[in-house]
Amino acid sequence: MNASAGNSTPLCYSIKSPPFNLSYLPTVASAYFPAIFCAVGLISNLIAFVVLVKSFLQGHSRSRSSFLIFLGGLVVTDFMGLLVTGSIVVTFRFTNFNWRSLDPYCHFCNFMGMSMVFYGLCPLLLGAAMAVERFIGINCPFARSTSTPKSRTVSMVLMVWFIAGCIALLPLMGIGSYHIQRPGSWCFFNISFEGNDQVFSLLFSVVGLMCIAVSFLLNTISVVTLIKVYHEVEMMVQLILIMVIASICWCPLLVYTVQTVLSKAKTEDKFLLLYIRFATWNQILDPWVYILFRRAVLKKIYPRFDMSRGSIMTLTGIKPVIYQ
Repeated sequence: MNASAGNSTPLCYSIKSPPFNLSYLPTVASAYFPAIFCAVGLISNLIAFVVLVKSFLQGHSRSRSSFLIFLGGLVVTDFMGLLVTGSIVVTFRFTNFNWRSLDPYCHFCNFMGMSMVFYGLCPLLLGAAMAVERFIGINCPFARSTSTPKSRTVSMVLMVWFIAGCIALLPLMGIGSYHIQRPGSWCFFNISFEGNDQVFSLLFSVVGLMCIAVSFLLNTISVVTLIKVYHEVEMMVQLILIMVIASICWCPLLVYTVQTVLSKAKTEDKFLLLYIRFATWNQILDPWVYILFRRAVLKKIYPRFDMSRGSIMTLTGIKPVIYQ
């Protein structure tokens, strides 16, 4: 559906249409923000990917290898998200191309909106999936040691991508809609209390908030279980930090969306853009969790810290099975 009802204006330009007056957005709309964010984020994720590949090639238990697959999926998702959305935003901010002339039928805008939703939900869904995987590994160690975690983990990562992709496609099927957003450099779904836009706005926010809630609940239980055990501390530290970063970066946008829809208020462009900037930091900070909070780095910070003492499986009387 490319045109709004009752006129020939393409749907993505039916609410807001470029060019926009940017005088009221002097700071957050600066071209330097997306350029710096994109460059720092891409470099950080590349470094993290190299670190993860080296760690994976060193050989680990199946539990550790499974966790590294999740981290790899998260790094790839963050990198591609920054590459796809960042390149569009940076190009616009430095060339100021005419979006309506370039994209008269909203195909490009729909792609941008889909990318924003897909690459936004993926880290939250992956964080929840990682929390579930660690919860099962810690609280059901025997079942975890006799299963096929690598193939299962790959399947879980693919399933997360599939679910996020299906949600991102909903506006193209009439549930929600993608629109150009001020300052005219990006597209996102319409946050509104009307019709199907309300349904999609609440769906996006509820899914994101549920992922954060699941991560918080299961990670808390796992940490309590491991409170006197040093086994898998490295993984739990990384998982907790990923959860905290996702919560801080995404909760402002998710809560703002729910609040705007339920209160039937008008979307404030300045706040929306600011909260999107917060969410972007998720993709920039995530890789530094893997870079800085590795076993080798933690041992340098606290040499007396012994992570090999007392695995959860030995506490439950199950002999751990190590796979190389």
